[in-house]
Amino acid sequence: MTTRAKLTVYSALATALAALCLIPLLTTKGWITHAYLVIAVVAAAGAGLRRTPFYRWTVPLGQLLVLFVLLLVGFASSTALWGGVLPGPESVHTLGQVLRSGLDDIQEYAIPAPPDPGLRLILVGSVGLIAIAVDTVAVTYRRSALAGLPLLALYSVGNGLAGDGGSWVWFGLAAAGYLVLLFAEGQDRVSRWGRVFRGTRQGEGSGTLSQGGQRIGVLALALALLVPAFLPRWEGGLVHTGSAGGSGGIGAGGVTTLDPMVTLEAALAAPSDVELLTYRMDSSLADTAYLRTGSLDQFDGTAWKLSNPATTDLKDGLLAPEGLAKTDIPTEQGDFQATDKLESSWLPMPYPASGVSVPNPGDWKVDTLTGTVLSTKDKAIKGLRYKATAYDVRPTAAELRSAGPVPPRLVEHYTELPKDLPPVVREKAQDITRNASNAYDRALALQDWFTGPEFSYNTKIKAGTGSTAIADFLRDRKGFCVHFASTMAAMSRTLGIPSRVAVGFTPGDAKGGDRYSVNGLMYHAWPELYFQGFGWLRFEPTPTRGVQPRYTEPVAAPTTAPTQQPSAAAQSTAPVAAPSSSSDCDPKLRRMGECGDTGKAAAGAHEDSWLLSWQVLTTLAAVLLVLALLLTPMVWRELLRRRRLGAAGRRRPGGDGPTEPTDAQVLAAWDELIDSAWDLGIPPDESRTPRAAVRRIAEAAELDEASAAAAGRVALATERVLYARSAEVSTPVAADVRTARNGLRAGAGRAGRTKAVLLPPSSAKLWWQLSDAVLAARLAARGRVSRAAAPLRRGRERLRRRKSGDREAS
Repeated sequence: MTTRAKLTVYSALATALAALCLIPLLTTKGWITHAYLVIAVVAAAGAGLRRTPFYRWTVPLGQLLVLFVLLLVGFASSTALWGGVLPGPESVHTLGQVLRSGLDDIQEYAIPAPPDPGLRLILVGSVGLIAIAVDTVAVTYRRSALAGLPLLALYSVGNGLAGDGGSWVWFGLAAAGYLVLLFAEGQDRVSRWGRVFRGTRQGEGSGTLSQGGQRIGVLALALALLVPAFLPRWEGGLVHTGSAGGSGGIGAGGVTTLDPMVTLEAALAAPSDVELLTYRMDSSLADTAYLRTGSLDQFDGTAWKLSNPATTDLKDGLLAPEGLAKTDIPTEQGDFQATDKLESSWLPMPYPASGVSVPNPGDWKVDTLTGTVLSTKDKAIKGLRYKATAYDVRPTAAELRSAGPVPPRLVEHYTELPKDLPPVVREKAQDITRNASNAYDRALALQDWFTGPEFSYNTKIKAGTGSTAIADFLRDRKGFCVHFASTMAAMSRTLGIPSRVAVGFTPGDAKGGDRYSVNGLMYHAWPELYFQGFGWLRFEPTPTRGVQPRYTEPVAAPTTAPTQQPSAAAQSTAPVAAPSSSSDCDPKLRRMGECGDTGKAAAGAHEDSWLLSWQVLTTLAAVLLVLALLLTPMVWRELLRRRRLGAAGRRRPGGDGPTEPTDAQVLAAWDELIDSAWDLGIPPDESRTPRAAVRRIAEAAELDEASAAAAGRVALATERVLYARSAEVSTPVAADVRTARNGLRAGAGRAGRTKAVLLPPSSAKLWWQLSDAVLAARLAARGRVSRAAAPLRRGRERLRRRKSGDREAS
């Protein structure tokens, strides 16, 4: 392997090792494979471009173009041509939308963030840019020491954002990759001037010098990793800025906008039955009470998100629940105990809450929009014991059918939809609710449709709450709670029903008495719909998950006019639906969908299946095929030239001069001279003698004296081999061919040289060879078939003669 090839490999390796520090930034790790593929393709593109006669500064430009195409293929294939195979004109616009979404996500999410397309685009694109920068500095311009700057930037940003997720391991790997890159270039440099210091053989001194440098590098890395472990930790930093907000806490700018969906998606990616929370509740509805952590009110077509929250201090008390007409309603109280395994900044509580009691209320804020409580300090919820009181709202179906009109400001905010919402969402919602005459019946029709036999719960479907994910879900009708909740909320908005998506936990498992336990398998999402007089009410469209609220159970339509003054505390007389007793599965587990195969872990449920996308794989295969076809003439011509000239240029064993070329080597050198002239615009003329052919080439290319003399010596050696009885050739024909070729290239111009490298006309010989090989194979196959069929033909001939003899005898 050449030195430049080694540097290419080591620069890609250094970037790949440094990129590992970005893994803790997202809840899943699949995106790093995409980034590694980008690094490999960008490095290969640089290696290919450096073999062309273009200027060096064009190499990084070509790599940037390759990176742009890779990002289009990886993140904008939905608008590509030919069924998502070839990026089309709309792909650039789509890529811009994904990038803007990622920039918005950076402002909203804390670490670790969900693997949304925008965030993955930013990470993969950033790694690709760093790979180009390292390759340009270390390989194209041979300044490996400076390559440490982009690597340091990548490590610093990644490790700084990772916070507690960072590790000394990332530094060790990044530094090791950088040292390997330095060693590769240093060994090449030292090998060039090592003789000056010692010895008679090349490289004798360089080995000692390079080994000394390696020892110094390894020692420095070891000290950098070990010394900090023995130094006192300085918590204040260089500039003391006061308390900083951690993940999910409050920083200098106020409450972090960590979306509660992050916790849900992280739990779905790596589900666990580890206990997260226990509580006691003496209410008769304790086994149906959902514990809400947050609510997402904004739908921009990419995902359901939490709009910028306005918060108040929890010590000032909770705000009255939005839309609840009466507050003199019975309440239910719960005593909650979080374990050290609960990772969240949002306090799980029943909804709508009327009060909450926590230690140090000054460390907590209340979101005025959704009524949820969040911490101002990192990990404040771990081991927390708190009490929460919630209103026991029990509307009847009749009261919900007669609910009053919704205030215009709520309608405007909670029915807003993106312009690019697929038409199928609105059309399907209208079709399902065509027989419903009020908002409640429309919501009930949607819930019944989702929980019907047409849909199935499947955690293997790629997660997503955007317009594309909703359209795919309506088409395939397979998904899990995120799909059901986001789709029903979007369809409700198309019908004019204010809606949002809530996240939290389904009811806990009863542990005896009034004690309940919540584990990681109970993370859930559901839609909340607004009804005037009752506020935000929960609906449950996800089959085999959770418990449907009583006000959505089948009740006969009212025969008399409903009351105009609904009571929020009206008691429903409908019985609670019970699971089938014929099953051996525990009723609670059945309600949670944990019976049989449905209880399997949903690891990777929302992991992006980029590598499994057939559009991406097909596109990459097509691109690689096209590149292979385009590069085949160039590669074949280069290999042929090396084979022709390599043997004639070898040195004698133990000597300094070249060996005397054999007849075959002289003829190979002559063929190379003729093909080189052909590549540069002078086609061969087989009717001329070698000397006449050289005179023609020298005149057409206007060769200088040295190049013309070198070509003449090759022609003379060729004639001696062809015509003399005893051809004694001592001319270094390989060197003469190179001299003549340099003269031909000098007079061909940049365009001619580029064409000679990329599309050499002499590569037609490859096609001729392939054609001859195909023809020979066909003739050989025909001969084998003919020989195999010969006995059959002879048998038919004997049979024909026998029949003819029988007819003559008769």
